[in-house]
Amino acid sequence: MQHILAVTTPFFALVLLGWVVVRLRVLPLDTIPGFNGFVLFFALPCMLFRFSAATPIAQLLDGTVVTVYLASAAVMVALAVFVARRRALRWNDAAFAALVGAFPNSGFMGVPLLVALLGQAAAAPAIVALALDMVVTTSLCIALSQLGHADGDARSAVARALRGMLGNPLPWSIALGTLSSATGVQLPGPASHAVEMMATAASPVALFALGAMLARGQMTASAVPRSREAGAVVAIVAHKLIVHPLVLFGAGAIAIAAGMPLDPFAAVVLVLVAALPSASNVPILAERFQADAGRLARAVLVSTIGAFASFSALVAWFDAPARAPQHVVPPAR
Repeated sequence: MQHILAVTTPFFALVLLGWVVVRLRVLPLDTIPGFNGFVLFFALPCMLFRFSAATPIAQLLDGTVVTVYLASAAVMVALAVFVARRRALRWNDAAFAALVGAFPNSGFMGVPLLVALLGQAAAAPAIVALALDMVVTTSLCIALSQLGHADGDARSAVARALRGMLGNPLPWSIALGTLSSATGVQLPGPASHAVEMMATAASPVALFALGAMLARGQMTASAVPRSREAGAVVAIVAHKLIVHPLVLFGAGAIAIAAGMPLDPFAAVVLVLVAALPSASNVPILAERFQADAGRLARAVLVSTIGAFASFSALVAWFDAPARAPQHVVPPAR
């Protein structure tokens, strides 16, 4: 357990540092968009491109991984919406509560953390999960959010979401990295070194920016009326940190028992992806669609705090580092 905490603690410590400096007003709130812009448009795309380009194309296009993860996402969304509707939440709030419970923070935290723990072999399943959540899970929840509106058009809402995703550089960087892996075309030396330098900056800056965003969400949420039920936040966090890994574990076990070609190591990585805290961009998206962003921001914060213990414990339970292929991250192309 000690060697696992030696890897996970610095990751969560950087999140805490970002949270503290914003809460203490050392970092003004209006500087946070600059951090986010650097991470989203420069550092993370370079990191995802580098990992994708260094990963065999067969792993990036693994149909079994796609099937298992999508099936689990559908189950997660259905369960969360059912529970939320039973709690008398409107469709809009239920749909985004489901997205918080089903969309892990695999971009800012998951990919670099899993690669640090398990090596380059963990990149492919994590990147596949990230791409599916950005496109499929998000679109599904946005469509569901429109069901309660008399004038709501789910198809138009999804179309708007997809248009917004076209401006998101993360799927494009994954696609370009996959293309590089498939064709063997490499960046020229100076460009490769520039990408490597930017990719190296991605993890620490992204984690710091994540903490800053969580602090800003907590501070700005004070103006939003709190949920009538404090248990709603606990239910969302439990759905994310407990139910989601269990669903992925069950789906992976069923796939392997059914004879599907799911690599056991990839199955473990998918469970660990599911054990990550909720994605920090969901409250921002929920606010755009008039859902209760304040409650969702609190759920993201609590899930991030709780994941330090639950994620580390799950890694230790799986003895995941011992299962990892002895694979060193290759030099940047």
